[in-house]
Amino acid sequence: QVQLVESGGGLVQPGGSLRLSCAASGSIFSINAMYWYRQAPGKQRELVATLRSGGSPNYVDSVKGRFTISRGNAQNTVFLQMNYLKPEDTAVYYCNADMQLNGDYVPRNYWGQGTQVTVSS
Repeated sequence: QVQLVESGGGLVQPGGSLRLSCAASGSIFSINAMYWYRQAPGKQRELVATLRSGGSPNYVDSVKGRFTISRGNAQNTVFLQMNYLKPEDTAVYYCNADMQLNGDYVPRNYWGQGTQVTVSS
Protein backbone atom coordinates (compact mmCIF):
# COMPACT_ATOMS: atom_id res chain seq x y z
CA GLN A 1 0.00 0.00 0.00
CA VAL A 2 1.31 3.41 -0.97
CA GLN A 3 1.04 6.38 1.33
CA LEU A 4 1.89 10.05 1.15
CA VAL A 5 2.18 11.53 4.62
CA GLU A 6 2.47 15.27 5.19
CA SER A 7 3.76 17.01 8.28
CA GLY A 8 4.87 20.45 9.38
CA GLY A 9 1.66 22.43 9.33
CA GLY A 10 0.56 24.65 12.16
CA LEU A 11 -0.23 28.17 13.30
CA VAL A 12 2.18 30.94 12.38
CA GLN A 13 2.06 34.74 12.50
CA PRO A 14 2.07 36.80 9.31
CA GLY A 15 5.62 37.15 8.02
CA GLY A 16 6.64 33.86 9.57
CA SER A 17 7.86 30.62 8.04
CA LEU A 18 6.88 26.98 7.95
CA ARG A 19 8.39 23.95 6.27
CA LEU A 20 6.07 21.23 5.08
CA SER A 21 7.32 17.71 4.49
CA CYS A 22 5.81 14.83 2.55
CA ALA A 23 7.14 11.30 2.57
CA ALA A 24 6.07 8.61 0.14
CA SER A 25 6.18 5.02 1.32
CA GLY A 26 5.35 1.67 -0.22
CA SER A 27 6.51 -0.43 -3.11
CA ILE A 28 7.51 2.46 -5.35
CA PHE A 29 9.36 1.95 -8.62
CA SER A 30 9.65 5.60 -9.59
CA ILE A 31 8.35 9.06 -8.71
CA ASN A 32 7.90 11.19 -11.80
CA ALA A 33 6.64 14.39 -10.21
CA MET A 34 5.62 15.75 -6.85
CA TYR A 35 3.25 18.61 -6.18
CA TRP A 36 1.85 20.73 -3.39
CA TYR A 37 -1.78 21.84 -3.56
CA ARG A 38 -3.81 23.87 -1.11
CA GLN A 39 -7.47 24.39 -0.41
CA ALA A 40 -8.82 27.30 1.58
CA PRO A 41 -12.32 27.22 3.09
CA GLY A 42 -14.95 27.80 0.43
CA LYS A 43 -12.41 27.74 -2.39
CA GLN A 44 -11.29 25.25 -4.99
CA ARG A 45 -8.13 23.25 -4.55
CA GLU A 46 -5.20 25.13 -6.07
CA LEU A 47 -1.88 23.88 -7.43
CA VAL A 48 0.84 25.73 -5.54
CA ALA A 49 4.12 24.15 -6.63
CA THR A 50 5.37 21.46 -9.01
CA LEU A 51 8.65 19.61 -9.18
CA ARG A 52 9.17 17.05 -11.94
CA SER A 53 12.11 14.67 -11.97
CA GLY A 54 14.95 16.39 -13.79
CA GLY A 55 12.94 19.57 -14.18
CA SER A 56 12.78 23.04 -12.70
CA PRO A 57 10.21 23.94 -10.07
CA ASN A 58 7.07 25.86 -10.97
CA TYR A 59 4.92 27.99 -8.72
CA VAL A 60 1.59 29.73 -8.76
CA ASP A 61 2.14 33.48 -9.07
CA SER A 62 0.87 34.24 -5.58
CA VAL A 63 3.72 32.33 -3.90
CA LYS A 64 6.63 33.07 -6.24
CA GLY A 65 9.61 34.38 -4.33
CA ARG A 66 8.19 33.17 -1.01
CA PHE A 67 7.78 29.38 -1.35
CA THR A 68 10.38 26.81 -2.42
CA ILE A 69 9.69 23.20 -3.37
CA SER A 70 12.52 20.69 -3.14
CA ARG A 71 13.14 16.96 -3.06
CA GLY A 72 14.93 15.23 -0.25
CA ASN A 73 18.11 13.21 -0.61
CA ALA A 74 16.07 10.04 -0.36
CA GLN A 75 14.04 11.21 -3.39
CA ASN A 76 10.85 9.87 -1.85
CA THR A 77 10.34 13.08 0.07
CA VAL A 78 9.32 16.55 -0.97
CA PHE A 79 9.42 19.77 1.04
CA LEU A 80 7.69 23.10 0.77
CA GLN A 81 9.56 25.92 2.47
CA MET A 82 7.12 28.76 3.02
CA ASN A 83 8.49 32.17 3.98
CA TYR A 84 6.86 35.57 4.46
CA LEU A 85 3.54 33.87 5.06
CA LYS A 86 0.35 35.86 4.63
CA PRO A 87 -3.14 35.30 6.04
CA GLU A 88 -4.29 34.40 2.53
CA ASP A 89 -1.92 31.42 2.61
CA THR A 90 -4.18 29.82 5.21
CA ALA A 91 -5.39 26.50 3.82
CA VAL A 92 -5.09 22.76 4.03
CA TYR A 93 -1.96 21.82 2.11
CA TYR A 94 -1.90 18.52 0.23
CA CYS A 95 1.00 16.55 -1.14
CA ASN A 96 0.42 14.89 -4.51
CA ALA A 97 2.63 12.66 -6.61
CA ASP A 98 2.78 10.83 -9.93
CA MET A 99 4.27 7.47 -9.01
CA GLN A 100 4.76 4.13 -10.66
CA LEU A 101 4.56 1.22 -8.29
CA ASN A 102 6.43 -2.04 -8.64
CA GLY A 103 4.29 -4.27 -10.83
CA ASP A 104 2.37 -1.40 -12.41
CA TYR A 105 2.80 -0.58 -16.10
CA VAL A 106 1.91 3.09 -15.83
CA PRO A 107 2.30 5.81 -13.19
CA ARG A 108 -0.73 6.88 -11.19
CA ASN A 109 -1.60 9.92 -9.15
CA TYR A 110 -1.71 9.77 -5.36
CA TRP A 111 -2.81 12.20 -2.63
CA GLY A 112 -1.78 12.74 0.95
CA GLN A 113 -4.26 13.46 3.72
CA GLY A 114 -3.40 17.14 4.06
CA THR A 115 -1.95 19.34 6.76
CA GLN A 116 -3.48 22.57 8.06
CA VAL A 117 -1.57 25.83 7.75
CA THR A 118 -3.04 28.84 9.54
CA VAL A 119 -1.49 32.29 9.25
CA SER A 120 -2.90 34.61 11.84
CA SER A 121 -1.84 37.10 14.47
